[in-house]
Amino acid sequence: MPRLNYDCSGVIPACLLPLHDDLSIDEKNYRKHIREVGSTRGVAALTVNGHASEVSSCTFEEQEKLLDLALAEVGDRVPLVNGIYAESGMEAVRLARMADAKGASALLVFPPNVFMLGSRPEMVVDHYRRIADATDLPLIIFQFPVSLPVTYSHDVLLRLIQEIPSIKAMKDACGDPARHEMTVRALQSDSRPFHVLTTHSAWLLSSLVVGCNGLLSGAGSTIADLQVELFEAVRGDDLAKAKAVAARIYHTTHAFYGPPAVDMHNRMKEAQVILGRLPSAAVRPPLQKLGAAEIDRIRQHLKAAGIER
Repeated sequence: MPRLNYDCSGVIPACLLPLHDDLSIDEKNYRKHIREVGSTRGVAALTVNGHASEVSSCTFEEQEKLLDLALAEVGDRVPLVNGIYAESGMEAVRLARMADAKGASALLVFPPNVFMLGSRPEMVVDHYRRIADATDLPLIIFQFPVSLPVTYSHDVLLRLIQEIPSIKAMKDACGDPARHEMTVRALQSDSRPFHVLTTHSAWLLSSLVVGCNGLLSGAGSTIADLQVELFEAVRGDDLAKAKAVAARIYHTTHAFYGPPAVDMHNRMKEAQVILGRLPSAAVRPPLQKLGAAEIDRIRQHLKAAGIER
């Protein structure tokens, strides 16, 4: 099918990965999940093969299949952002070429985990340049929290944007409100289109008020409609509505996020089961199923948010 052009802005839910109890991919419910999230009014694109879909536990062939299935369900009407999660530059290029050939509309580029040991600017630039040389697809930077070694300094971000024209956006998870605002004001531009996408669910309203041109979040797998409502209310300067929607999202933030952060998408799967959207919340090791008390806590927060079956 023809590729959908996409400017890397707007509300971009990151989709989950339904699994059977034997931990194989539940293709039927994956397609259903993609279809349901993709049909949400106002959604600009979907992300597949990202953190929310447990990409670290998926083989190349599984990632290829998941992109194929998503394209088959919504590829004619919703742009797909494919994650590039790889430890080596060569594997990142392989994934990028696959996603391009299949028909993805953009790529979300994760830092290699080896950067947890630190990196030099030229390493970061080279990683992106190799991907950019392999495909013409727009690239989205994944910016991690400033508390982690894989975060990029503003100098490195500026260099990436200036030297690699196909970089069009950044998912900003810096976790620092002051730094986040500086990023939006300093990097987001109309003259050389570059969009800052927030993923700060704990303070989503204030993050959007700063002026982000979109949001990219795993929580969108479950509350895409609320994210769209909030984004549109802020864009329309409707503060009363924005505050009302943010009050509902507040409860989902407490349902999904918190220590340990590695369980955030695990919690979203449990929410899908509670809401009758998925039959199983199975996750692949090293992730583990949540205990009954935490599942009940998620149920109570969903109820407080007014999200029920």
